[in-house]
Amino acid sequence: MKYIDLHAHMVSRTTDDYEQMALTGCVALTEPAFWAGFDRLSPVVFADYFNRLTSFEPARAAKYGIQHYCWLCLNPKEGEDRELARRVLELIPQFLDRPNVLGIGEIGVNRVTRNEIATFIDHVDLALHYNQLIHIHTPHLEDKYKGTKVIVDTLVDNRHIEPGRVMVDHAEEHTIGMILDRGFWTGLTLYPQTKTSAARAVDMIEMYGSERLCVASACDWGPSLPTAMPHFVLEMRRRGHSERLIRKIVYENPIEFLSQSPKFRLVRECAESIW
Repeated sequence: MKYIDLHAHMVSRTTDDYEQMALTGCVALTEPAFWAGFDRLSPVVFADYFNRLTSFEPARAAKYGIQHYCWLCLNPKEGEDRELARRVLELIPQFLDRPNVLGIGEIGVNRVTRNEIATFIDHVDLALHYNQLIHIHTPHLEDKYKGTKVIVDTLVDNRHIEPGRVMVDHAEEHTIGMILDRGFWTGLTLYPQTKTSAARAVDMIEMYGSERLCVASACDWGPSLPTAMPHFVLEMRRRGHSERLIRKIVYENPIEFLSQSPKFRLVRECAESIW
């Protein structure tokens, strides 16, 4: 079954991972900017990183028939440094015209500090100014509920935000309701240790339905699985869910959200429509 992985950090994965994703049905993915495992100290480092996301990675993915898109930001873990945030945000607009850039992300908070919230708001303002889609990271584990509530409340308080243009990612059982109730899209992350499993993701879909909901691997340099989405498909089939519903979640829903950017266009879908 064809699928779109809405959240995959391919800069940290091998070319073999692209091959495995292609062999299991991945036709496109989006890669949010994220933490490098250490705090970067200069906007020059971010410029190099953004260049890789918008040049090298799309070319690497294309060798396996996968369309690569990305999101740009300073990661929430680095948002505490307000001066660095200011300089990186000044840098981002020069990359927004690149053909695979869909918006600003993954932004949010990490430890829910005052500086992190200020940096988050600056990113939201940047996205609104340039009419970009927004992809949001919610914190891990013990800060999950508090951080998600701060993020959702901040967005709701901004009258310029269109909830349908915002993806609030990494939802779990205790946060998915508040995200969907406010009209945002939400993501279920198939990441074994700090997020959710395929079984838990299916549980949430059975409870909340499939509208405005996507699943993704969020594969990175930690313990993660680039082919997590086929495992989710297998779990859905094991429980007797229809192929139509599975396709909606792993393929049609990502298209519906991402197509709000004029840059997102599936080449294979266009070719099939001709015939």
